[in-house]
Amino acid sequence: LNQRSTMTQTSSNNGGIDEILVEEGANIRTFILNRPKQLNALTFQMIYRLLELFHVSEGNSKVKMIILKGNGRAFCAGGDVTFLAHKVHQGNWKLSADFIRELFTLNYMMATYSKPQVFILNGIVMGGGLVVSVHGRFRVATEKTVLHLLENFMSIYSSVGLAMPETALGIVPGASHFYSRLPGFFGEYAGLTGARLDGAEMLNVGLATHFVPSEKLPFLKQELAKVNTSDANIISVIISRFSTIPNLKAESPCHKMKIIDQCFSQRTIEEIISSLENEALNNKDDWISSTIQSLKKASPISLKVYLRSIREGRLQDVGSCLIREYRMLCHVLKGDFSKDFVEGCRAILIDKDRNPKWEPSRLELIRDDDVDRYFSKIDDEDWEDLKLPPRSNLPPYAIAKL
Repeated sequence: LNQRSTMTQTSSNNGGIDEILVEEGANIRTFILNRPKQLNALTFQMIYRLLELFHVSEGNSKVKMIILKGNGRAFCAGGDVTFLAHKVHQGNWKLSADFIRELFTLNYMMATYSKPQVFILNGIVMGGGLVVSVHGRFRVATEKTVLHLLENFMSIYSSVGLAMPETALGIVPGASHFYSRLPGFFGEYAGLTGARLDGAEMLNVGLATHFVPSEKLPFLKQELAKVNTSDANIISVIISRFSTIPNLKAESPCHKMKIIDQCFSQRTIEEIISSLENEALNNKDDWISSTIQSLKKASPISLKVYLRSIREGRLQDVGSCLIREYRMLCHVLKGDFSKDFVEGCRAILIDKDRNPKWEPSRLELIRDDDVDRYFSKIDDEDWEDLKLPPRSNLPPYAIAKL
C-alpha cells in the first residue's frame, strides 16, 4: 500500500449499511463504527467483523498500529440493548448470551493485543462502549466526550443534558477489571451510581490516557499516519504533542474523592448508603443527595452483585474477570433468580414509564447466597463457560491489581 489512505467498506446484512468502515494506510488500520443513528451500538455482525479485522491486522507485519473511532456524534453506545431485550423477552436468552460471549472475546483480544491501539472517544460513550475502548493502550478523550457509566446491568438512569434527553438501561460488560483500577474507590462510585463523566473527568481518573481538543484530531491523525513503528513510547509522544490538561468542572465528582473513598470503601451497599446519609446530615451537598437517590432507585440485586464483582476484580486478571462476568450476565439474561432485566426493559423500551418494579424490592431481602448464585455456573446442559482464546501477550495492566 502507498502512503495515501484507501477506504474499504465492509457490508453487513443490516439493510446494506456498511457498519464497519476500514481505512488502510501504509502502516496503520483505522476501523470506524458506522451506525450513527444508533450511536454506533454494536451488532453481532460488527463484533464478528472487528474480531476478524483485529486478528488479520495482528498477523500482518506491515500494520504497526490500530485506530478505532466512531462515525457521528458517538464513539459507541455499547451492545445493542434493544436486540438483547427482545431476545430475552422472546425467551431466547441464550442468543443474547452468545452476543455477550463474542463481545467479551473481542474485549480480551483488545486487552492482550500485541500492537498499540488508539481509540478516539470523540462523542457519546455508553456502557459497553467504554468496555470496547478501555482495553486499548491509548484512549483519547475530547471536550465532546460524554461518558455514561451504565454498568448496573439491571438499573435505569435518566441521562439529561444531551441534545435529546434519554433514559438508558446498561448491562455490566467487563466493568470489574478496569473499574477496580480507578483511583481509590471511584470505580465503586461510578459503577453503582451510573455516573456521567466528561472528557476532563475521564482523563483525571485514568479512563482516558490523553485529552485532545476535537479541532486538533485531523492533525493528530495526519501525524499518526506517518508512524512506522509499534513502539508505544513514540506513539505516546506524538499524541502528547496535541494533548492538553483540561480543567475540571467545579461540580465534578473528581473533587469529591475524600467522601467517595470514605463512603464507597464500606463493605456492603447498606453501609455505603448509611455512610452517605451520615455525610448528608453535616454537609448540605446536592451531589451527596443525588448519589443517595441514584443508589435507592437502582435494582437492589444489581447493586449487591456489582459490589461483589468489583471487589473480586481487584484480585484477578482481565481474563478471569471476563469469565466471571459472563456467568453473571447469563444469570441476568436467564432470569432464574430475578427478572429485573426484563422489568427494566419494560420500563424503558415497552411501556416507557421509567418506573421499574424491582424484585427483590429491598436490599435487606437479599441474602449472601442469593448473590452467590450469580457467580456460579449455569445449570443447563447446553450452556458453557466463556472460553477465551490463548493469547501470548499479557501486558502489566491486564494483570491483577493486588
